[in-house]
Amino acid sequence: MVDSIIIQKHIPEEKYNEVIEHLRSNFFADEPLNKAVKLCDHGEKHHDLEMHSLKTLEDNLSVMAIDSNTNRIIGVALNGIQNPNDIKAAKEELLRAKDEKYKNIFSFLYDINRDLNLFAKYRVDQIFECRILSVDQNYRGQGLAQRLLEKSLEVAEEAGIKLFKQDATSFYTQKIAENMGFVSVFELRYKAYRNDDGKIIFETSEPHKFLKVMVKLLK
Repeated sequence: MVDSIIIQKHIPEEKYNEVIEHLRSNFFADEPLNKAVKLCDHGEKHHDLEMHSLKTLEDNLSVMAIDSNTNRIIGVALNGIQNPNDIKAAKEELLRAKDEKYKNIFSFLYDINRDLNLFAKYRVDQIFECRILSVDQNYRGQGLAQRLLEKSLEVAEEAGIKLFKQDATSFYTQKIAENMGFVSVFELRYKAYRNDDGKIIFETSEPHKFLKVMVKLLK
């Protein structure tokens, strides 16, 4: 099965709908923070997540895995460029989101990245972000996520971006990134993140215990 998988750079617009269908059936329900707040069920549409995904696809930096036997998308890495003022603009746009659970997740991530200020730390004016890394549940455990991430690194180098970042919410993504030379610049145990009443906001399932913001400097 592995021999039939093709990793392709630059997802064309005519594939966008298929990417969204893939995410509905896999990432939207399975990603640890989404799952913790029960954001949506498998196969269910989610307006805010789909708009976020489509906006990232328009940067034309994303990567997909296709099973050549079926010509079906079985994995994606949705990548984009972050500029210094983007987090402020994203926070403002977040106010218009329809789903409060979605707002909580992305406000959490945006606030952490704003406070980290990786632009100043690494003296860069752009950051390459892997925003979504997703593999079809029937193809997991075959090294496909690593291949998608490796191809994404190639795309970042071709674009001349010096810093690659991902907000790694999944234990598995974290292990893959560590094996590829990424370093963690921020870690937070999910159980330590609570509301004003002391309630844990993200009750994630094992083995997903931490958020890690992970980076890799490129040549």
